[in-house]
Amino acid sequence: MGEGETVLRYNYRALPNDPQKAAISRTIGSCRVVFNDYLRANYDAWAARGRSPSRNELSKQLITQAKKTPERAWLAEVSAVALQQALADAHNAFSNFYRSCGGTRNGRRVGRPKFRSRHDSQQSIRFTANARFKVERVGRQRGVLTLPGIGRVPFVWSRDLPSTPSSVTLTRRSTGEYDISFVIRLFESPLSPTGANCAIDLGLSAFATVLSGSSGVGERIERLSAPQYLRRKERALARSQRSLSRKRKGSANRAKAKIRVAKLRRHVANARLDHAHQAARRIVDAHDVVVVEDLNVSGMARGHLAKSVHDAGLGQFRRILSEKCERGGRTLITVDRFFPSTQICSSCQHSTGPKGLAELSVRIWMCSACGASHDRDANAARNLLGEGMRLAAQSDSVAGGHPETQNACGLDVSHLLADAVRDEAGTDVVLANARAR
Repeated sequence: MGEGETVLRYNYRALPNDPQKAAISRTIGSCRVVFNDYLRANYDAWAARGRSPSRNELSKQLITQAKKTPERAWLAEVSAVALQQALADAHNAFSNFYRSCGGTRNGRRVGRPKFRSRHDSQQSIRFTANARFKVERVGRQRGVLTLPGIGRVPFVWSRDLPSTPSSVTLTRRSTGEYDISFVIRLFESPLSPTGANCAIDLGLSAFATVLSGSSGVGERIERLSAPQYLRRKERALARSQRSLSRKRKGSANRAKAKIRVAKLRRHVANARLDHAHQAARRIVDAHDVVVVEDLNVSGMARGHLAKSVHDAGLGQFRRILSEKCERGGRTLITVDRFFPSTQICSSCQHSTGPKGLAELSVRIWMCSACGASHDRDANAARNLLGEGMRLAAQSDSVAGGHPETQNACGLDVSHLLADAVRDEAGTDVVLANARAR
């Protein structure tokens, strides 16, 4: 990938008809079988010989030769490109597992690859340029995607594609809806400098307290309220889940009730994602340097405030903020999670000691040394901004004028409306989030 080039994913809502849905189901099922066959062959080879067979060897055995057998003859009815991509996904899963065991993979340790099930809530198939898929715009808000073995699938043309896609993924959601996502390469120019810096103190009562400051201008504090999308839908979710529990297993009514629950949860996830994109977009556009704290979100999500932590989506916001800073040429500085931002008076730098869980309700406090009255979140944001500027100056002196930035949560993205990230076969980088704001 060249300098200034970004790999993005553009998502759209697909509207296949019934025959196309049947063809999509056949392709998904065939890809699932190839994926599971690869896993089984790998596990059997390790048990027998203590080594993993090569990818080319398994490709010939599980696809080329399997099509000629009566048990797997139906593999010839679907696109070979989709089957090869399923095999590539299985190969990448084992590669990540081996690298994680050897300590050469960044991030948390990953477990052994698991077999796919026809009951998985989300299933997808991928086609690269070798499949010769075709994208056409046939109306103001309608496009058509031609896929081998499936046909001309219409989709909602919600925004233009800035370049020719290199691959397309078709996803079937637990709600029964279908999405398509195009992977594109795009050259983006950095955002214009603003001369302003900011620090963000993330929380639960207030989603974020943003303290902005620039040369010659006093500080400005903006509070972003916590939307609490899950708690807004709790009663509706409870009703739907009670209705689901009363339905007989295997019945058509139970399948309908399951879709109603899935749609409510999808609505909550989409609203939370949109809020994170909107907030991150405003912050990145208005500031050259963004300072955040390296919160232990996974640890917070295991405590007694776990539901509020999950509902706030702090980790998701940090990831999106990191991606937008990188794409816009902004500097993101991460302050160590052990920095006592809530314990220091921003006026006199006097340490007031740790504040326990019992004091979370105390939002205004007074410094015992200088008598200054502080808002808890605003004081923490001031301390984070000062520490971030100190780290930037220190890094600037070490790196020769290029402050070192650190991504808060890495570049991995989940495969949602606009959040697509995985190491995808056929690309040489990790896909970045593509929700354009």
